[in-house]
Amino acid sequence: MESPSSSATRVTARSSMMDSIRGCSLSGIRIDKEDLKKKLLMPTYIRFAMRDSIRLKDRTAGESRLPGSRDLVAVPSDGNGEESSAPEMPMVVFINPKSGGRHGPMLKERLQLLMGEEQVFDLSDVKPHEFVQYGLGCLERFAELGDKCAKECRQKIRVMVAGGDGTVGWVLGCLSELQKQGREPVPPVGIIPLGTGNDLSRSFGWGGSFPFAWKSAIKKTLFRATTGPICRLDSWNILIQMPDGAVLEPPHSLKLADECTLDEGLEIQGRLPEKRTCYEGVFYNYFSIGMDAKVAYGFHHLRNEKPYLAQGPISNKLVYSGYSCTQGWFFTPCTSNPSLRGLKNILRMHVKKVNCSEWEQIPVPSSVRAIVALNLHNYGSGRNPWGNLKPDYLEKKGFVEAHADDGLLEIFGLKQGWHASFVMVELISAKHIAQAAAIRLEVRGGEWRNAYMQMDGEPWKQPMDEEFSTLVEIKRVPYQSPMISGD
Repeated sequence: MESPSSSATRVTARSSMMDSIRGCSLSGIRIDKEDLKKKLLMPTYIRFAMRDSIRLKDRTAGESRLPGSRDLVAVPSDGNGEESSAPEMPMVVFINPKSGGRHGPMLKERLQLLMGEEQVFDLSDVKPHEFVQYGLGCLERFAELGDKCAKECRQKIRVMVAGGDGTVGWVLGCLSELQKQGREPVPPVGIIPLGTGNDLSRSFGWGGSFPFAWKSAIKKTLFRATTGPICRLDSWNILIQMPDGAVLEPPHSLKLADECTLDEGLEIQGRLPEKRTCYEGVFYNYFSIGMDAKVAYGFHHLRNEKPYLAQGPISNKLVYSGYSCTQGWFFTPCTSNPSLRGLKNILRMHVKKVNCSEWEQIPVPSSVRAIVALNLHNYGSGRNPWGNLKPDYLEKKGFVEAHADDGLLEIFGLKQGWHASFVMVELISAKHIAQAAAIRLEVRGGEWRNAYMQMDGEPWKQPMDEEFSTLVEIKRVPYQSPMISGD
């Protein structure tokens, strides 16, 4: 939905193909390659020092690259005796070579030509946490030793991510560790959309797909990343507490947690086991439970088993659509046990609403087979299932206008496949359930042995117990991620 503010830092939804193409271009402006390189390229000694630190996994490993490293007081120079200076907007790029079909490896080569090989990181070789710990650590070490150029680079550096939503979330999660460690500023992030859905990219004005004329577009994209204003993105922590011994194959975004610190001020309907296992993670776009996650889970397994079926965004969407028709979302009411149709049979939901510290139970509609908690305007390749709600309706329902930095999740439901299909082509809105600053889900089995969940496109099968409850608690991370607006 559109913001009432005209500020450039507000996030806008982009759903059409033309918006996606325009989002990756600066019509009428010619970007000179050498001028762009001067804006982005860090001095040679800094690039090589960061490379050494990352390879050797030691933030001090690059100190030998610092001119005058024997006494650590000499002024770095550019080789001609002149003092080195930081570029106007130092930048690094993370690229997922598996994204974007055949364009991934070629795009990597193009980026290396435009901004130097040492500032382009292949995610199969260099992981984001290694860059944070050792690459940025190297800059911070040089700054501690009095290197003004390195200090300025650390203050001004920006990050671009070439990949899909999962790749962007991975990088954002690693960069967020800087906030926890008191190593500010956190570099802002821009996006080169190479995934299937690209909802994060759409939400921040970088388009829904990378244009066909990508060789010229990449220069314009990098230029926009040097000048784009900074906006903010909420992130959400999810904690899952389940009976110990249940077998879970967690996605990349979920990690085992040492402690379970759930809100104890809420009554549990079922029983809690004495021994429990906890997982935690962070999402930026959405969390969902139900039939949509089941379809996504099956599709991911199908793609892994038969990768030739899905080799790019368009083929991914075609295969996904066909696969969803085989999973019973359309025909379950005719063929399945009635007790298995809706989430109401296994789920209790409590939320904390806007400006409220008390938990409130929210009835789960009997017709709903999937529940989504959405942070952005975009879901499922640029759709806006929450819809553009009128002020009178917002007031009647007790809602506020949604933004990516408002500290609220929009919770909506999807019914059978026909309803979901009409929602996804934006003929109707989804079933509005609530807006929440925190969510608690209590899941308990019965005739259901597993529930299906996903966050930011990563699905998993969640085992359930007939006797003991599994708890899912979602709360906002207390700090926001800085994003570069591509608008």
